[in-house]
Amino acid sequence: MKNIAILICIPFFIQCSQTIASGSSDKKEVVTNSISKARENNESHHLTLVQKDSIKDFTNLSEATWRKILTEEEFQILRKKGTERAFTGKFNDNKKEGIYVCKGCDTKLFSSNTKFDSGTGWPSFYDKIESNVEEKQDNSYGMQRIEVVCNTCKGHLGHVFNDGPKPTELRYCINSLSLDFKEQ
Repeated sequence: MKNIAILICIPFFIQCSQTIASGSSDKKEVVTNSISKARENNESHHLTLVQKDSIKDFTNLSEATWRKILTEEEFQILRKKGTERAFTGKFNDNKKEGIYVCKGCDTKLFSSNTKFDSGTGWPSFYDKIESNVEEKQDNSYGMQRIEVVCNTCKGHLGHVFNDGPKPTELRYCINSLSLDFKEQ
């Protein structure tokens, strides 16, 4: 197994040394591509380094590619419409100022200025950022709800309810695992 890992990594190190020696301005892309190729050759290894900013169209990514981009828990939420347990998400009690972005594609979704404590156990917002969040009818589990998804990658974020504070009276109830946070 060690020999396979060494053989997979050799092209990466050769590529990196060539890039550094040449002084190429595309170092980040070359290194990322080398890592991706090395890891694709070893399918049992979970790919943790994918440059989301190099992907132009997130809507046509395969399930295998999403599994390389996301952790298993994030995949279950964003791609399989799962829900994390209440009061377990890392952003439920976050009070920092910044922007919440999609964990799948880094699209800006919610501002900390619209976050409020709903007492439900999930991060809640009374407004979204522009048209970056799409709303869809969800009749699963015998309920009628409005699902919210990222408008770029179509990843499941959570649901929106009409019991929020003014001025919108909406409550976007969002899974922490579907979000990343960019502090300002």
